Amino acid sequence: MRLVLLGAPGSGKGTQAARLKEYLKVPHISTGDLLRAEVAAGTPLGLQAREVMARGELVSDEILLGMLEERFSKDDTRGGFILDGYPRNLAQADALDRLLAKLGQPFDIAIQLAVDNEQIIERLAGRAKAEGRADDNPEAVRKRLQVYDEQTAPVIEFYRQHGQLAVVDGVGTMDEVFARIVKAIESYRSAG
Repeated sequence: MRLVLLGAPGSGKGTQAARLKEYLKVPHISTGDLLRAEVAAGTPLGLQAREVMARGELVSDEILLGMLEERFSKDDTRGGFILDGYPRNLAQADALDRLLAKLGQPFDIAIQLAVDNEQIIERLAGRAKAEGRADDNPEAVRKRLQVYDEQTAPVIEFYRQHGQLAVVDGVGTMDEVFARIVKAIESYRSAG
């Protein structure tokens, strides 16, 4: 099972990805973690990324895609993976689709965790208080949600048009949300 978890910051992607990793027995690939690991290891792509980040710029889609291609070539991804944090825009979704086709690992499903923006702001305010995270103040969160909505709406539509999107209610207990995700995955499997 090769799936992408989509959802706004604070929608629960990381929490649910950790649980899905155990359920599906596939690796959870976070592009942020992947980027940090490549930089720390000093790989050629990591060195390129470090150079870009040192200039205060965003790492290019080309570098990220190269890191993903390298990661997807490892044996533990043969049975699938859970991708979190990528794709964030339409160009990345298209590039990911082409990469997986080239690798002979066609994409299965995108699961969108749907959570109302006001609930996300509330969740992240709680996280900010508990963890002392300044980037989770309501004003910063609203800005991140606006960027997410602008960039990711086309990605959601991309997967919807390809018949590969499942929208799951992301509100409820961790167990309730997890059960909804599993139901969406099993529905996809039985339809295929």
